[in-house]
Amino acid sequence: MDNDPRLLKAREWLARDLSLTVTRIEPASADASFRRYFRVWTGPDTRILMDAPPDKEDLSAYLDVSTLLESCAVHVPHVHAADTTLGFSLLEDLGSRHMLTSLSAGGDPQALYGDALETLAHLQLNGDAASRQLPPYDEAVLLREMRLLPEWFCTVHLGLALSGTEQRLLEDTFAFLVREARGQPQVFVHRDYHSRNLMVLPTRSPGVIDFQDALRGPVGYDLASILKDCYVDWPRKQVEAWVLQFRARLEEGGEHGRQLATFSAAQFLRGFDLIGLQRHLKVLGIFARLFWRDGKSGYLGDLPRTLDYVQETASSFPELAAFARFVDDRLVPQLAMANARALARPAVAGSAV
Repeated sequence: MDNDPRLLKAREWLARDLSLTVTRIEPASADASFRRYFRVWTGPDTRILMDAPPDKEDLSAYLDVSTLLESCAVHVPHVHAADTTLGFSLLEDLGSRHMLTSLSAGGDPQALYGDALETLAHLQLNGDAASRQLPPYDEAVLLREMRLLPEWFCTVHLGLALSGTEQRLLEDTFAFLVREARGQPQVFVHRDYHSRNLMVLPTRSPGVIDFQDALRGPVGYDLASILKDCYVDWPRKQVEAWVLQFRARLEEGGEHGRQLATFSAAQFLRGFDLIGLQRHLKVLGIFARLFWRDGKSGYLGDLPRTLDYVQETASSFPELAAFARFVDDRLVPQLAMANARALARPAVAGSAV
């Protein structure tokens, strides 16, 4: 760490610009982007230093969305100081126990998911004005995300040469999912609302992190992110119970909530499943790209669960029958061998899990 140029520059910023005496600093976490986080001791208190290299990350987007979420009374790390030119910010420390850690340690799922769903419902019920200050989750974004599947998962990771017929099938499937997504009520969408981005706290739990890519988009998106989590899964019966519990909570939230839950329970579940499929197609591409482009191998182990979600959803809709056969015949049989092949490669310098 003493030879880390960015960290040395951050220490200078803390001392020169913020007049802080740092007694200790250590890595706090890393994520799938170029951002890094350090826990900083300045006496008895701790803060989180975010390092967002300005040539790779847009710190201003994080700060803007943070302000919007705080205006909706969502517990996000309070920003104590920031310098967008340098790419540093000093944040409230929400600890290191996220929801997945609590679940793995035997925490009560009903209580943990109850808090997560209540926070999400609160955001959707109270965040309409804030959401209108966000870019739209429009056709271009939805398509760009799903096209990561053929580029990085099918071609690079699985080593498939897609035929013209298969490429047209994928584009038709993507177009169908875009129409379904755009037909949903539009809300404030975190875009990565899952168990690793929700911090379990003694009060005002959960704390919400990693929200800088927020958009105004489909009501079911964040719900699918948390209930069809790429890092933990639950029986379908339990998932449906949570979805319907969430829909009922929206209905209780006045006129705006009733507009968000305007569809029948069956239609709400349909929207939840289909936007979940859109997300998981994107995630397959992202997880493959994180390995092959960025040298981050830790996400390969989450590919089978993510592909299971895709297989399950595709097989549930008659409109997706041809795509379901493609998944069954071309993707599922190749994944185990592709993962083994990837992990057998020599380590990439500078790679991270």
